[in-house]
Amino acid sequence: MAMRFCILGSGSSGNAALLHTEESRVLVDAGFSARKLEALLVAAGETLGRIDAVFLTHEHGDHAAGIEGLKKFPHIRIFANDATARAVQTGLGHRPDWQIFQTGSRFRFRDLDIESFAVPHDAQEPVGFRFSSGHEGDLLAPRRSLAWLTDLGHAPQNVREFIRECDVVVVEANHCSELLKADPRRPWSLKQRISGRHGHLSNEAARELLADVASPRWRRIYLMHLSRDCNSPAAIELALADVRVSLRSCEFSIVGPGEGTPFYELS
Repeated sequence: MAMRFCILGSGSSGNAALLHTEESRVLVDAGFSARKLEALLVAAGETLGRIDAVFLTHEHGDHAAGIEGLKKFPHIRIFANDATARAVQTGLGHRPDWQIFQTGSRFRFRDLDIESFAVPHDAQEPVGFRFSSGHEGDLLAPRRSLAWLTDLGHAPQNVREFIRECDVVVVEANHCSELLKADPRRPWSLKQRISGRHGHLSNEAARELLADVASPRWRRIYLMHLSRDCNSPAAIELALADVRVSLRSCEFSIVGPGEGTPFYELS
């Protein structure tokens, strides 16, 4: 069976995605209540009862808010590094089935190979993930990889190398720099945090990252975690116009605030 992937929801109100292989059904982040996650999964043809594991990037609520409600599903394993697990655990009334990994390590869960890598964000020990499944040279089950890269203020070299050899890249394009500067509701300190080196990627920074790596292997790019007030699909389209031309064989999907996506099959 091919790797199948969909984003359940994206934005400051919550982030989560579903990755489905022959032997695994896992969530990447769980930034919604368990009730909301269940509704999103049912719409995608799944249920929490069939989810095997959650992989957490960091402890912020828009990525980990659902962990408390998952106490009704004790079979679900929660993968996180120690710093993230400790930060999330302080707000829980139960102890999940934590599966602790070291940042930078590579490990296996069922038919998934998972590689974690450090990203610069204002959390305890935030990570990105590369998920791979299948076998090189196997025509029936070819090797496919997906990178999940959200919540980072800039993209250091290690991040660029991790996304280079992937079929699908999920990356944030959080804000338009000019719209953020002009926003009347956010105080200067918050604007500094968002645009800082441990904040969020702007459209311009996402464009620079994609243009710099520009891997011929890429088949689809998802741009997500958009600010509702300080970004828009039109602003992203404008910022990435030249990248889309240079990566003509790659499909681009812009995921607006609160939106999800249909399943994409990595066959």
